[in-house]
Formats: sequence, C-alpha cells, structure tokens
Amino acid sequence: MKHILVVDDAATVRLYHRNILESAGYEVDEAVNGIEAMEKALQTPFDLYVVDINMPKLDGYGFLREIRSQDITQVPAIMVSTEAESNDRQRAYRSGANLYLIKPVKPEGLLTYIRLLLGVSTHIRPHLSNDKAIDR
Repeated sequence: MKHILVVDDAATVRLYHRNILESAGYEVDEAVNGIEAMEKALQTPFDLYVVDINMPKLDGYGFLREIRSQDITQVPAIMVSTEAESNDRQRAYRSGANLYLIKPVKPEGLLTYIRLLLGVSTHIRPHLSNDKAIDR
C-alpha cells in the first residue's frame, strides 16, 4: 500500500485529503507544518507528499527544499495551494515540487495526478477541466 504524507496547517484540508486518499486505498499520515513533516519524513519512508504552502514554523517551500537536501529516497511532491500567481508556481518548482495544483482540487483530479506520479495505472480517465493543474 502506498504511503502519503499530507502537510497542511488546516485540519479541514487534512481531513479532506485523508478521506479522498484513504477511500482510494492509500495509507495516509498528516503533519501540521513543515517541521513536523520533516520529522516524520526522516523517520518513515513515504511514497508521495501533498504539501500546502502557507504554514507556521516552516512553510511548504521550506519543507520541500529541506527534504530535497536530505540523503533519503526522494519521492514526488504535489504542492496544493490557494496561491495562484506565476511566481508561486515557479517558486514551488524551484523548491522541489513535481506538480502544482490550485485549491480547490476535485477528488478525481487529485487521484489522477497522484496515480500518474506514483506510476499506478488507472482505467478511469476522469474529466479534469475544472482542476487547475499548472505544469512546468
């Protein structure tokens, strides 16, 4: 079972992502900021990170920069945020994100991107026109 770390300071957002991911068969762990996420990522191997930008103590950019500098197996990271400016997207990619999504992200859209990043095949091709994925 693939193990995903959801990093967001908003409990409702963590619960939203947890429900989507667990219903799709993923094991989910949570962190409320980048520092807690670092602690968990250094102790437990994850297959993917879903990370918010704006958090106290250590934001999503800082978490990704730190985790990318560690001597651990590197896994994909999706940055999910309300920040929609081009410089936010560029900063996310420079920090180590593999994909940048703008909230709100529909469940099937999120799962499709996660499956792609994890290399998990899917036979369902959902309609993604309302999700705002921003590619590199």
